[in-house]
Order: sequence, then structure tokens, then C-alpha cells
Amino acid sequence: MDRIVVVGASAAGLAAAEVLRREGFDGDLTLVGDERHLPYDRPPLSKQVLRGAWEPHRTALRGQEMLDALGARWHLGTRATGLDLAARHVYTAEGGRHDFDGLVIATGVTPKCLPGGNNLAGVHQLRTLDDALALRADLLTKPEVVVVGAGFLGAEAAAVAREIGLEVTLVDPLDAPLIRQFGRQIGDLVAELHRSRGVKLRLGVGVTALDTEAGRVSGVRLDDGTAVAAQLVLVSIGSTPNIGWLQGSGLSLSNGVDCDTRGWAAPGVVAAGDVANWMHPCLGVRVRVEHRLNATEQGTVAARTLLGIEQDYTPVPYFWTDQFDVRLQAYGTPDANAELTVVAGHPAVGRFAGIYSASGRVVAAIAWNMPREARELRQRVVDDLVLR
Repeated sequence: MDRIVVVGASAAGLAAAEVLRREGFDGDLTLVGDERHLPYDRPPLSKQVLRGAWEPHRTALRGQEMLDALGARWHLGTRATGLDLAARHVYTAEGGRHDFDGLVIATGVTPKCLPGGNNLAGVHQLRTLDDALALRADLLTKPEVVVVGAGFLGAEAAAVAREIGLEVTLVDPLDAPLIRQFGRQIGDLVAELHRSRGVKLRLGVGVTALDTEAGRVSGVRLDDGTAVAAQLVLVSIGSTPNIGWLQGSGLSLSNGVDCDTRGWAAPGVVAAGDVANWMHPCLGVRVRVEHRLNATEQGTVAARTLLGIEQDYTPVPYFWTDQFDVRLQAYGTPDANAELTVVAGHPAVGRFAGIYSASGRVVAAIAWNMPREARELRQRVVDDLVLR
């Protein structure tokens, strides 16, 4: 294997490139990324960057000297448009062609948008560094803000907007924030957290249209017949895997790039990060994980697989969210239908930790402002989810 191409120059792609070199690959290494920036960290975008606490350079995952040491060819600001598996070519939007013996697919996801929201002033999405900077600049004009979608990203952005003194409304068709991820009990606590800080919640209602005035958003219409005034709307309603460029390639594509427990999508082709849909050997189902730590861990495994150092990928997912003065941490795969049992602290005092159980197994652990207990409970998840 003399030529390896990594498509996707973010956390998963960078991890793969670094491991390839660390494991002794000394051939031609090419990284293709559709953003103009060198690899950076995404979690701070909805927190430190949006708040203005960090300048953009602080999100960089590596300094220039470390990137130079990879001895890689960087093709940034260019989008992959096609893959020829038989000929071993990756094609890009500017007409380029990159030949490979091994390929790492780490193209991530694209946020969904509301109908009519594209190219409408005041309507934002938050995925990239440029998105975060544009949203930050718009927030500083002190608009009325509506955040559509009360998942991790939407709830975090709503908290930041409220902390800087703006009028904020958080809208979601479900009955509580984060209910998909954590179930009713945690969802209700997150809802109360936001209400107590002045965020207006419109839950159990969907968005039917965006009102406009002079080419800019002026409000959000809801399916209960009401409307909420807004000069800024952040749309955070989920994402779709970036697999359009792989259509017709012969790869199996469903909810992402289908791969096995070791990352193989096809001979000589592996996938990693948000775009990878793999069979988790412990869970017995296909999963696709959009969390930061997974990008690094799966990029590492995929690179080693490509070099013949194969191992099953059996992670215990870890993720966190910071909202106001609360850090919510979780290990495992919380199921909205699993039973949550508090084992330390108490929700009433703003510090607690608990475990989720389903079918007689511990499937996840959660901690609300109790980081030490979160790490301790992780082992219970490992024991039941991985080692059992």
C-alpha cells in the first residue's frame, strides 16, 4: 500500500492520518477536506466560540509544526464528488483526481435545514467554524432569537444566547429537551433549567413556516397556529451523513457508510466518525455515533484496520453537554425507554448521578455536575455492555 487518501479533514480524518504515520506508513498520504480550515475541534463552537470566550485559533486540533510532520498533501476547500472503486480514484469538485491504494472515508454530516430557510438572512445552522463566527456576529446585533430543535446543539446555543442577555425561545416538537437521548426524567430537568434562566420553551409544537421582512427572517410560525417573533433563527433539527458523493460507487450506503466491526466498507476502504454506520458487536445492532470522542477513537481503529492491524470496535460512547452552569456527562447508550435510577446525589440539589438499565443490563451512566461519579459509573457500563 503506497498511496492512502483520507476524505474528511476533521477530527476522525486527522486521527486516522496520525495513526497511519505512527504505525509506520511512509507512503503518499493525502487529506481532502471541504472546509478551508485545518482540522479544528467542533464542540467549542456552540459554547466557548459562540460565547466569545475563545478566539477561533484556540479550536485548532494541532499546531502547524505537528501537521507538517505528517508529511501529507492537504487539499482543503475542495469537495469530494465521486468515487471509482474499481479504478481506485477519488474525484473532487474542481476536477481533481486522487489515486489510492487505501481510502479512509471521514466526511461527517450536514445539518438539515427548514424549508425556505436556505439563503434567508438571519437563519443559521451550526456545524462549521465559519457557521459559529457568522452566528456570533449576528447574536451581537441583539436580535430576538428562536432556536428550533432542543437537542444537544440547540439547547447549548440557546443557553449561550440567553447568557449574553438575549430574548430566547427554544422550540421542539417533543415534550422536553434531550428527551430522545435521555428520556423524560432528564428532559424535564433540562427544561426546568432553561425556564429558570429565562429561556421561553415552546415544546410539543412544530414549525410550519418562517416569516420574512425585506429578505430577512422576522418570525417562526408554529403548528398550533401561533407565531414567535425572531430576527435570528438557529435551526438545529438533526443532520444527514455526507454520502451523496458515494452514490453509484458500489459501497453499501444506508444511514451512512455501512461497515463492519473493524471499519471495513470494502476491500481497501474504511470509514470513521459521524459518517460511519457499523455493527456494534456488543449491542448487536448497527449504530452511527455523532459524538466527538468517537471520531478520534474510530479514526484510530479504521487506520489500523487499513494497515492490517485489525480489532473489533466496541466503544462505550462518551458525550457531554454544557448548559448554563450544568455539565451533563454520559457513558454508554442511554435509551429513552430504559429505567433511570439515581445512585448518588439528588436532582433537587443540582448534583446527581445515575444508571440506565434495560433488560437486566446497565446500558448507560449519567452525571449532572458530578464528574468523578461519572467516571466511576463508567465501569458498570463496561462490565455489562462490553465484558458481559
